[in-house]
Amino acid sequence: QEQLVESGGGSVQPGGSLRLSCAASRRLFRISDMAWYRQAPGKERELVATISSSGRANYGHFVRGRFTISRDNAENAVLLQMDGLKPEDTAVYYCYAKRPPVSIEGGYLEVWGQGTLVTVSS
Repeated sequence: QEQLVESGGGSVQPGGSLRLSCAASRRLFRISDMAWYRQAPGKERELVATISSSGRANYGHFVRGRFTISRDNAENAVLLQMDGLKPEDTAVYYCYAKRPPVSIEGGYLEVWGQGTLVTVSS
């Protein structure tokens, strides 16, 4: 069973930076599109950033140049560098992988991490 292991969450003051990491197995990582989502208390889960298996990145409208998603192919990990953090960025951040079918009969495999808490407060 595939798993995603997140790390890097914590508390930071407004304007600070954090880097989240999400590790996967090589067989999952190398062909999967990866993403980060977040969910703040009382709100729905929302997309932060995505990166395709080929490295193409897209971001949620609220990111506005503050976050950078990248793939570390040597470590089979997806990273989220967050700079200029604001109190409204406080949320649980989830890693997500979507693997395309690996057989004619198979479907997409979707995997979620357990989440890591990011708190931005003075």
